[in-house]
Amino acid sequence: MPMADVNGQRLHYEDTGGDGPVIVFSHGLLMDGSMFAPQVEALRGQWRCITWDERGHGQTATGQCAPFSYYDSAADLAALLAHLGVQQAVLAGMSQGGYLSLRAALRHPQVVRALILIDTQALPEDPAKMVGHQAIIEEWLKNGLSDERARVIEHIILGDGWQGAAAWRAKWQRTQPGDLLACFTTLGTRDDISAEVARITVPALVIHGDQDQAIDLARAQAMASTLPHSQTVVVPGAGHAANLTHPQPVNAAIAQFLATLPPLR
Repeated sequence: MPMADVNGQRLHYEDTGGDGPVIVFSHGLLMDGSMFAPQVEALRGQWRCITWDERGHGQTATGQCAPFSYYDSAADLAALLAHLGVQQAVLAGMSQGGYLSLRAALRHPQVVRALILIDTQALPEDPAKMVGHQAIIEEWLKNGLSDERARVIEHIILGDGWQGAAAWRAKWQRTQPGDLLACFTTLGTRDDISAEVARITVPALVIHGDQDQAIDLARAQAMASTLPHSQTVVVPGAGHAANLTHPQPVNAAIAQFLATLPPLR
């Protein structure tokens, strides 16, 4: 199990290796690096694909995640790339992974070749949605994750009826309270960077499901309109984890975008 001791953390990661250009994938809240398996499968051979488990998630989780910010997570990502000898990479992030990727572009621009932003935003959480999220987390912390609440989370992240949902519900059941609380607190207290993303000048691809229940499409479109060199792809029928539930159109959009990138410096 590959682990990197960087930035005061012990991070689990997977690396396809090779001499190709690098793309690193950062997952969303309650997910882990394996959510990008469809993209890694599509790109490996042409691209060196790196996935990782962020603080409090997957095989990086300790059960006692200390308070952190997405700037800390951005620093984790930059340190992981340095550990792997990568000078510059395309940063692909879904939801929370997009939050940290945007902050990496602001704080560590030297490592960022381009951005792929999947079902994410530059704004803080929508207060109206946050009320419902908070209620789910409080009940989860108090009583454990019921099957009913797991189905609600499935609806928000994966939509309804996706065939791979059971495996993710099982992972959520194993989430430790200390990790859950720290990660949700980070999500809910992050800063508003919507006015800052105009400083990000690398090419950016914004991908968003038109049925996303967690982040309204309009928020992604607002972010895209502020990024100086961005393009947007809307995935019909996809929810919050469009790359996982609708990999074919997402992979096609990513491949087309990657083909347009200028050569490495």
